[in-house]
Amino acid sequence: MGERAERDPEATEDLHRAAFAEAAVGLAVLSVDGLTVRDANAALCGLLGYRPGTLAGRPVASLRDAPASGNGIETWRRADGAPLDVRVRANGAVLVVEEVDPDEAVRAEQNRAALTAAGLGEWRWDTASGRLILSRRAAQILGHPPGPSLTWPALRAMFAPGEARRVRRILARAFARGRHYTLECRMHRAQDGRAIVVGARGEPVRAADGTLAGMVGVLQDVTTRVEARDALTGREQRLRVATSLARLGIFEWHMLEDEAIWENERMFSIFGRSPEDGTVGKTEFLYEILHPEDRAAVRLAISRALKEDEILHVTARIRRKSDGAWRVIDMAGQFERDAPRRLPRRLIGVVADVTDQRRAEERQTLLIRELHHRVKNTLATVQAIVGSTARNASSIETFYDAFVGRIMSLAHTHSVLTEDTWQTADLRGLLVNELKPYAEADEGALLDARVRLDGPPVDLTSEIAVPIGMAIHELTTNAVKYGALSARAGRLAVTWELLPRGPNGTLRFDWRESGGPPVAPPRRQGFGSRLLQRVLTTQVQAEVTTDYPPEGFRLTMLAPMPERNEALNPLA
Repeated sequence: MGERAERDPEATEDLHRAAFAEAAVGLAVLSVDGLTVRDANAALCGLLGYRPGTLAGRPVASLRDAPASGNGIETWRRADGAPLDVRVRANGAVLVVEEVDPDEAVRAEQNRAALTAAGLGEWRWDTASGRLILSRRAAQILGHPPGPSLTWPALRAMFAPGEARRVRRILARAFARGRHYTLECRMHRAQDGRAIVVGARGEPVRAADGTLAGMVGVLQDVTTRVEARDALTGREQRLRVATSLARLGIFEWHMLEDEAIWENERMFSIFGRSPEDGTVGKTEFLYEILHPEDRAAVRLAISRALKEDEILHVTARIRRKSDGAWRVIDMAGQFERDAPRRLPRRLIGVVADVTDQRRAEERQTLLIRELHHRVKNTLATVQAIVGSTARNASSIETFYDAFVGRIMSLAHTHSVLTEDTWQTADLRGLLVNELKPYAEADEGALLDARVRLDGPPVDLTSEIAVPIGMAIHELTTNAVKYGALSARAGRLAVTWELLPRGPNGTLRFDWRESGGPPVAPPRRQGFGSRLLQRVLTTQVQAEVTTDYPPEGFRLTMLAPMPERNEALNPLA
């Protein structure tokens, strides 16, 4: 039969025609110039949606969607105009045309240049040989020769410590689930040992019976990107630590949407809000949170920063949501623009709660003013003490004794005021300091037969503690020299109470002497008497009454209590 076909040209031609007509792939015979289809088999007609025999004589250009690119994947047009991806191979005047699926179409040779330009290298792992096949770009990334020469043990030796085990776990999960995977791993190039970070993506390939035949994928050198990401993460972490230590809140305000993003928990703490409450935009901030008296200044600061393209600085009061308290905040931010002279897109800034700092500054200012006032009054008092003591002294010794006693009393009162956080002095403490040398019982209680103190706890503010302290000293000095404390049988009773008179109450102070030498009104007013009248009436605005019955000297003082300044309290 074969010998007959070789001898009979007609039989050979019939055999070739039958093979052409019945071929499973599309075949087209072209004209000598390659522009016209001379003949096309049934497979090609069916592939393109034409009736058998109707493609003959048609221009080849009418079938192609683009000029011929030679061997490879091309897009042709079906009879209904729909595009169709086909693989074309030319064998002389005969074209072999096969349909390809979309996945095969994107693996065209023309796409390899794009993969290389993107820094992607292709690879394939074959289960039968256990070898990894590398494209040229993939081999260049790993520093290994291209082709099927890389085994798993060689690849494992390239991984950084601990990475091989992690990669194997990821691959095992991908095999078990039959799904793709993506990973980043640290490796050392086989060629020079340089540390690199490789990003890889792969997916399993199954055989016809469903068994795992291998894996295909791409890999990329992402060292630079990972280093930049790690550096950015490090800077973000350092910034987060710094702002946390500085107790700063970080925010973004997107202007067009009037939406805010609060970057850390401190922002929520400053505004007394929880994450469930959400953040606040400009409208809510201005009209519901900001103090009404500060709105104009805040708007002006925002307008100036926008107009002059400068950093925004704002100090204002806000109402905290959690407890309704007013807090003072400092806010600083920078507007970001897409391009010069364009409206900014967002404001990035920080917020600090400076309420306690402002209170401390105000208290310090007040204390400085108080100190200036107290020093001025003290110097004036010392000057009066010096002059009057000198005029009434009969000798240097008497001047010295009187002057030192008065200065020591003044110093003690100032010491008590300075040591107390409220800048106050206890009335009982001032009395005990002056009278304890003359008591017969426990000097702390002074509740004995000779000296008796009776009254509730009373804290004297600085403006009345000094003059009352000096008055107690003068009263004690007079009692020791001329009154009840100058005699063994003498007695002294000091009582006081707070009366509900005036806005802050009134101190009633009674000094009663008895059992001493007979008393008579003085013929002239000494320094002590003048000091009592001047100091108590002028500096304390007190009503002072003095009596001189024979049985003992008496003094009654009604002193209005001044308002306590809360700013002087460091615990407020």
